[in-house]
Amino acid sequence: MASHRRPKPPTRTRVSVLTALATAAVALSSQSAMAAPAPDKPNKDEVKTKVDALYEESEQATEQFNGAKDRQDKLEKEIGYLQDQVARGQADLNDLRNTLGSMATAQYRGGGIDPSVALLLSGDPQNYLDSSATLQQLSGRQVEAISKIQAKQRELAQQRADATGKLADLDAVRKELAEKKATAQSKLADAQALLNSLTADERSQLKSDAAKDGAASAKAAGGGTGAKPGAAKGSGRAGAALAAAITQEGDAYHMGDTGPNSWDCSGLTQWAYAQAGVSISRTTYTQVNDGTRIGMSELQPGDLVFFYSDLHHVGLYAGNGQVFHASNPTGGVRYEAMKNMPFQFGVRVG
Repeated sequence: MASHRRPKPPTRTRVSVLTALATAAVALSSQSAMAAPAPDKPNKDEVKTKVDALYEESEQATEQFNGAKDRQDKLEKEIGYLQDQVARGQADLNDLRNTLGSMATAQYRGGGIDPSVALLLSGDPQNYLDSSATLQQLSGRQVEAISKIQAKQRELAQQRADATGKLADLDAVRKELAEKKATAQSKLADAQALLNSLTADERSQLKSDAAKDGAASAKAAGGGTGAKPGAAKGSGRAGAALAAAITQEGDAYHMGDTGPNSWDCSGLTQWAYAQAGVSISRTTYTQVNDGTRIGMSELQPGDLVFFYSDLHHVGLYAGNGQVFHASNPTGGVRYEAMKNMPFQFGVRVG
């Protein structure tokens, strides 16, 4: 049988060693906690740098969102047109079949064509046309009517296929739209969280700095805070677009907006040119092709000016090295020195 021995009680020496080790561990843990400094709170300038970077990332996603929204709107119009054409075409096809049926009925009553020709009205008549016996019994008007039915059926089949393809495209665009919107909103939320980490005074100082920068830029451009149309010098339609844009000074920036009280960058430029009687496209990525590209030295007030290597930001040249634009959620619609952003090129519209 197995023996059952009771474990020996720990000796006093062993207990002392364990106690000493435990005490040392507690002391080391306490020292480590005291030695580990609390993470530094980012200062106002660091927050501004990070927030500006997030705003740029958000605007990239916003312009991609705008492009997807533009494609969605166009697809919806195209699908609506095709569906209308299909409905009209089906009505025309029914009229053609009724006409053929009337001719077949009249011929049958006169003792002519077999009533089986009525089957032509419910399907593809090609099988009947392939029969020489049937062809000999059909009048010229009936052959013409059947040919029209065939053509209309082919047209309707193509329109239905086109509509089906565009509906699939629309579904893909809507998914892209949701993705880009979520990305932009996530970046903006991160930026707001950083701003919320500042004190109320620090947030107020950031807004004050942006306002001072805008006022200084407005003065340099020849206008001023609250500048009226025509305060910034310009001529032609470009000058008229700039004059229209500056009436919105102080409005809010908001992704995807095209006015009347909040804007994103390309929404503002599109609206401004529309007020000057010129239609330009919706996004920065397409507005770059709405005119002739020019360099910094060629710029005139009202020309479109593009920034960043991926061209995700646009404004209107306001003279003296200044841009008037929908800047970001902190700055809103304002003047700003072009040197604050990496200028790429200008575009002269018209």
